[in-house]
Amino acid sequence: MEVFRLSRERYARTLSGIGASLKGARWNSIGVELIYTSKNRSLSMAEVAVHFTLATLPDDYMMVTIHIPDNISIKVISESELPVDWKQFPHPTSTQKFGDDFIVEGKFCILMIPSAITKGDYNILINPRHKEFARIKIVEVEKFPFDNRIFK
Repeated sequence: MEVFRLSRERYARTLSGIGASLKGARWNSIGVELIYTSKNRSLSMAEVAVHFTLATLPDDYMMVTIHIPDNISIKVISESELPVDWKQFPHPTSTQKFGDDFIVEGKFCILMIPSAITKGDYNILINPRHKEFARIKIVEVEKFPFDNRIFK
């Protein structure tokens, strides 16, 4: 499976959940490492774009293509399994607990979870502490210019 991640240039060539652990995010609390990726490039872009205006958008984003072997352990989540407030913004602690529990359980390397931004799309969350994580590799890093029309 190929997944995608938009990352600032200085972080693009390393797969790490450290950035997410510093501030926490929708699916992890502060101190819990988790790597956020998406099933397609468009969702990766949308996941970043919702946090910026054209004036505040950094110009050094890179699209990172990541290969996840087909036989890596994966848990697929449907909307019905999520906390009732999972789409709220700012993100609620219930979703952070959901992701934290995934990491603590350590049964699966990958969590495929519905996007809160784009109905029908999925984010692919990677546990960097899982024993299978070493098999996941970055296969391409390329400059990603945002189209200014998105921010009108």
